[in-house]
Amino acid sequence: MLTELRERLVPLAQRRTLDELTTDLDLRAGDRTSRYSAFWIMLVLSSVIAAAGVISDSTATVIGAMIIAPLSTPIMGMALGLVKRSKIGAGWFVLGGMGAVVAIGMVFSLVVPSSFELLANSQIAGRTSPGLADLVAAIATGLAGAIALARRDVAAVLPGVAIAISLVPPLVVVGVCLGDGAPWLALGALVLFLSNMLSLVLAGTFVFATLGYTAPPEPARSRRRAVLALSALSVVVAAVLILSTAATYVISRWEGQVKEVAAEWLAGTPDAAVIGVQMQARTFFVAVRAPSEPPPVDDLLTRLHGVVPDGLPVVVQTTQGRQIAAGRVGG
Repeated sequence: MLTELRERLVPLAQRRTLDELTTDLDLRAGDRTSRYSAFWIMLVLSSVIAAAGVISDSTATVIGAMIIAPLSTPIMGMALGLVKRSKIGAGWFVLGGMGAVVAIGMVFSLVVPSSFELLANSQIAGRTSPGLADLVAAIATGLAGAIALARRDVAAVLPGVAIAISLVPPLVVVGVCLGDGAPWLALGALVLFLSNMLSLVLAGTFVFATLGYTAPPEPARSRRRAVLALSALSVVVAAVLILSTAATYVISRWEGQVKEVAAEWLAGTPDAAVIGVQMQARTFFVAVRAPSEPPPVDDLLTRLHGVVPDGLPVVVQTTQGRQIAAGRVGG
């Protein structure tokens, strides 16, 4: 059965040898000086590109950074090291790379004006509240990446894997948020990176072990410690993602309830309508289209009492560009 699974994943005629895989994933193999310089140069450049894309809210620029980012190489190297029961030093490259990318993000945060709303930037908002769907996508991407590395005939899909897994942009967001004084947003982006990284390691370990890239059995206390550490970190990240998913569901439900109440609040105003409701940084922003003066906002707060938790701020924004700070629910 295992042999059949191997053939389905990677036919023997297309399967790369262990030496070939090690040469690609172990940065210490071959000409170390050249490989080290290539890794750090491309990592720094990809981080700068990603930071510029995040700050300017440019999806195309961020995608370009994903394609050239080399961080997936040592991460997959960690998976291969676990399967081979050997140390290839990949973990140090990952830790050092994480620190470098976060630092570059913090430097770029210096150009962000103090009035800049982080969650108004889609590149940041989309990476600070990961959920279980992100974990499922990351695991599938990790499996695709590991199979592509092991096969000679599908190497062309690796750029797509680099785009899908998103390693450098979340770390840049961590740095930008830390530099802008938003540690909780930074934590969300860090959880997204860790979930992506762990998915790569776990998927890579499964594929490489299934394909038989294993070393002869030998005492491996350090390997057991590494497996236990990865397992513990996986449990913690999964728990955080479950909580984040639950929080996203609750917030979405609140936004729907606020929209319904706001529609009732505007019912007596001709041609007025609620365009949308969004919760950002614990504040409800209610966008309304009102050709004339909307009803008193105190009435909206009264209607929201008991619908959403008391104490949450509500801001009404009109199509005329006016912004009305309605106050706090129950306040």
